[in-house]
Amino acid sequence: MRIKELKTLKIIGVADTTFARFDMANSVIDELNSIGTGFRIERYTVPGIKDLPVACKMLFDDRNCDMVIALGMPGPKPIDKQCAHEASMGLIQVQLLLNKHVIEVFVHEDEAEAERELVALADRRSRDHALNAFDLLFRPKALEGRAGSGVRQGGSDAGQMSSTAIKKGD
Repeated sequence: MRIKELKTLKIIGVADTTFARFDMANSVIDELNSIGTGFRIERYTVPGIKDLPVACKMLFDDRNCDMVIALGMPGPKPIDKQCAHEASMGLIQVQLLLNKHVIEVFVHEDEAEAERELVALADRRSRDHALNAFDLLFRPKALEGRAGSGVRQGGSDAGQMSSTAIKKGD
């Protein structure tokens, strides 16, 4: 690698937890590596979902990441949902503090009834958000092209609403 290439290389952080029941980071890393080049990945694994905000900040501060993907799998109980909300608020604070994106990828255990469905959802959502992260860094116009289209990560797209639903003069 040439010195000029080293300066333009982007660093994508991947923060995940041991609490998750599926290794979402492997899906993200596999997808990123299949999309393109021009980046390297820094992975940091923490015990639980509320540890993700500081993990993301450390990836930015200590490992010079340009963007971080935060992966978590909250359980189905009310306390798990509360912890996920608190973690999400912390991730938002990190974004605002550093003016850098943290792509939050949470898959709640009660989003699917069967384990097989949950695994498929976690894998697909992780991969979809890996593409979003890549696009934010390298192809922001690709996201503009999908604006307002009802794209959903990990599930069926909701679809775009028709502008013909708006009546003139209302």
